[in-house]
Amino acid sequence: MPNIINDIKLDFKDVLLRPKRSTLRSRSDVDLFREITFRNSKRTYRGIPVMASNMDTVGTFEMAKALAKHGVFTVVHKYYTPEEWKAFAAENVDYLQHMAVCSGTSDNDFERLKSIIAVVPGISFICLDVANGYSQHFVEYVRKVRTEFPSHTIIAGNVVTGEMVEELILSGADIIKVGIGPGSVCTTRMKTGVGYPQLSAVIECADAAHGLKGHIISDGGCTCPGDLAKAFGAGADFVMAGGMFAGHDECGGEVIEKNGKKVKLFYGMSSNTAMAKHAGGVAEYRSSEGKTVEVPYRGPVDTTVLDILGGLRSACTYVGASKIRELPRRATFIRCTQQLNNMYGSSEI
Repeated sequence: MPNIINDIKLDFKDVLLRPKRSTLRSRSDVDLFREITFRNSKRTYRGIPVMASNMDTVGTFEMAKALAKHGVFTVVHKYYTPEEWKAFAAENVDYLQHMAVCSGTSDNDFERLKSIIAVVPGISFICLDVANGYSQHFVEYVRKVRTEFPSHTIIAGNVVTGEMVEELILSGADIIKVGIGPGSVCTTRMKTGVGYPQLSAVIECADAAHGLKGHIISDGGCTCPGDLAKAFGAGADFVMAGGMFAGHDECGGEVIEKNGKKVKLFYGMSSNTAMAKHAGGVAEYRSSEGKTVEVPYRGPVDTTVLDILGGLRSACTYVGASKIRELPRRATFIRCTQQLNNMYGSSEI
């Protein structure tokens, strides 16, 4: 007999943060920087724990340079060669503390990862990224990478349940990427019926990770700065976004003019577009689990970053959190049926 979990599971759209008394006089009093020491690598990170996703249109070297100036993190996509990494690092060594190198789980991926770390010793974060973090093969790969790189900080995912978070942390990962299907160009839920409402996933996975002194990333599902605030309030140590960073100068791809409007392509990494570009097409044993969209061209990413960080500071003042790490202790969520008034449509970020 199939099991049915009757507990209500919630998404960002299902809740609002309740305001509380505060002694903060201004948004400028809020400190968005965090200092985190990781369980397995023993390294310490200091920065604003917002991350650009490792999609090839978003997780670019150009994006990393722009975001690092604000203290924001970029997980760089896995399609740069060791030579490209070496050339970038030679001129941008100060930005490496806010960057991760990304890897899949094949033998070729492992050799490429070793080559990059050999030529860029200043990179200390490794992101092991698969769509389905529940396979035993992935657990064994995390152990293999931990053995090879004992002092690097390892990000691993994606999963959505506490027991798998614990398994990956005990296998050597420091930060677990949480989210299956919530992304703006992800179609996994439609194609497979698999997923987990993101707010509840973050709450449950954060509880599991923090019990082991591990950390999590809320990956996907954020449509506006308020969603990032909710993810941090739910216990996320980092929040990763793709769609919110799409369409900028620093993103991969050319600006296209269509019907008098400028757009850029944005697509999921399991989409037809991505697999045709990087794998020669969609293998016959699988389906595409991502879509390709045209997003309005939005110029430099700086304006978007400042808007996101401003929203987070404002959220902290509403709930009385002087530091972003205090948000979970100050957060009370109210279930709601509507959070936005769309009389005049939804506005761009």
